[in-house]
Amino acid sequence: MKLQGAEAKRYLAKPDSGKAALVIFGEDAMRVAMKRAEAVIALGGPKADEEMRLTRIPAADLRKDAAALVDAVKAQGFFPGARVVVVEDATDGLSATLQAAFDAWRPGDANMVVTAGNLIGKSTLKTMAEKHFAVICIGLYDDPPTREEIEAELKRAGLSAVPNDAMTELLTLSRSLDPGDFRQTLEKISLYKYRDGTPLTPIEIAALAPATIETEAEELLDAVAELRMGEIGPVLRRLEGQGILPVTLCIGALRHFTTLHLMNTDPEGAASGFAKARGFFKRRDRMMKQAQNWTVRQLEKALSLLVETDMTLRSTSRAPAMAVMERTLIRITRRER
Repeated sequence: MKLQGAEAKRYLAKPDSGKAALVIFGEDAMRVAMKRAEAVIALGGPKADEEMRLTRIPAADLRKDAAALVDAVKAQGFFPGARVVVVEDATDGLSATLQAAFDAWRPGDANMVVTAGNLIGKSTLKTMAEKHFAVICIGLYDDPPTREEIEAELKRAGLSAVPNDAMTELLTLSRSLDPGDFRQTLEKISLYKYRDGTPLTPIEIAALAPATIETEAEELLDAVAELRMGEIGPVLRRLEGQGILPVTLCIGALRHFTTLHLMNTDPEGAASGFAKARGFFKRRDRMMKQAQNWTVRQLEKALSLLVETDMTLRSTSRAPAMAVMERTLIRITRRER
């Protein structure tokens, strides 16, 4: 059976021991591993490993001994309590072996938790798990974590009371980092705030946040927004050397100038517009100064030019993409002058 969305999140927090197996797959190995650990604790309890009620079987071992999984599921433990068998790094090649174990499962046997990497739509393992009546199949995609998931992670780390302004910054950060990096950032924050009774602040989050591609491009976008045309070329060459694509820079520029536009058109003021655009805290003061140097009309012209450039970069045009991007950024600064 396939679960997704809120239903999948609820099930991962409290899996059904009346099902033979839970199959979790996804491209982010860290995210899959964390959900697997939660499911194992929910099914077998926090002491399942200590009391030898938890069995781990790597996929490579099952390829050598297909019967090992059924034997582990049917085995009786030395300690009373629910038993869990974990199969790690499963692939389509184990579909038949896993199905045999799922079919052989009976109430009272060990529950199985199977993890896999990114399974495509035609995957035999994914298809089998979604159709099996005794199996729950959940795919973890690279969507940013929800507010509830972030709060749950912080609570486990001992940070139960997080102010709204800090939570807003964490939500913004979760959209700019991949899930693995964001969870490592949460761990860093929890270690930093260990035994610290003061509330978490946006300044602390900004100091602990890692650099991202967007952060690398901020120097270029600031040069454009602040009309420092002479710096565009050198910074652009450096970013190009780092492998950043022109379309990535164009998307970043669109986001930057859209935020400036919101700041200049929000009836409640620039600060309100910045918050509505979900801007990151450490960028607020600088962008507030930038917004003062642009009129709404000028920003709309810049956005129109960037949209046109984005369409060119995504088309079949043979023009050098980085040169097209550089020309656009220079035109924006010249038009303002």
